[in-house]
Amino acid sequence: MSETLVFKRPDMLRNVGFHYCPGCTHGIIHRLIAECIEELGLSDKTIGVAPVGCSVLAYDYFNCDMQEAAHGRAPAVATGIKRVHEDACVFTYQGDGDLASIGTAEIIHAAARSENISVFFVNNAIYGMTGGQMAPTTLVGQKATTSPHGRNQKYAGMPIRMSEVMAAIEGAYYIERVMVVDVKSINNAKKAIKKSLQYQMEGKGFSMVEILSTCPTGWGMTPLDAVEWLKKDMVDYYPLGLIKEGN
Repeated sequence: MSETLVFKRPDMLRNVGFHYCPGCTHGIIHRLIAECIEELGLSDKTIGVAPVGCSVLAYDYFNCDMQEAAHGRAPAVATGIKRVHEDACVFTYQGDGDLASIGTAEIIHAAARSENISVFFVNNAIYGMTGGQMAPTTLVGQKATTSPHGRNQKYAGMPIRMSEVMAAIEGAYYIERVMVVDVKSINNAKKAIKKSLQYQMEGKGFSMVEILSTCPTGWGMTPLDAVEWLKKDMVDYYPLGLIKEGN
């Protein structure tokens, strides 16, 4: 009886175990990016950039050239790489504490210059790796180690909707927000990731896909409760869908 292969690890992911916490969706996002790179025939020309955060060990997982960047500086590093290697597929993989806080200037100016890179922005509404502190994306009332009674709007302001901020920048070509908590949303996320990479290879300019992700450890929830909280509370404040396409 012959066997038919229906599922396998993408060649763009190394055969090693992830370090991510149970219920974290970083692993799903890694796989989607790897699949898209392979399907677009970009395996031999891709360079990824990962700064400080939960994704700091991405070079252990992606089977392509990876460059480490200082906290928040991935867009600046990616800019240099892309300008030197214009034919390469260059992506950054950044969390919300990284991109929306210490790296705000880098991401905004990369978009303003319409740098021809793909940014994959993982928003789990908290600083995941460094201790569960409040991030710029933490929701009002959401508890964190630095806001044990919940984010207070009076003192911390409102969470920043980075995709909407980026869409207002003229140099940004493609901005979309997705999530990865069920089959339908995972398929939609893959389409957005692939579109971002395609636009880069067509020379369209800057693109960013924001991916809502769970952080059961940082949120103090079970994996299943974290998924439900994301679908209810996060999506209510961070609506899914296409935000900008074209200049």
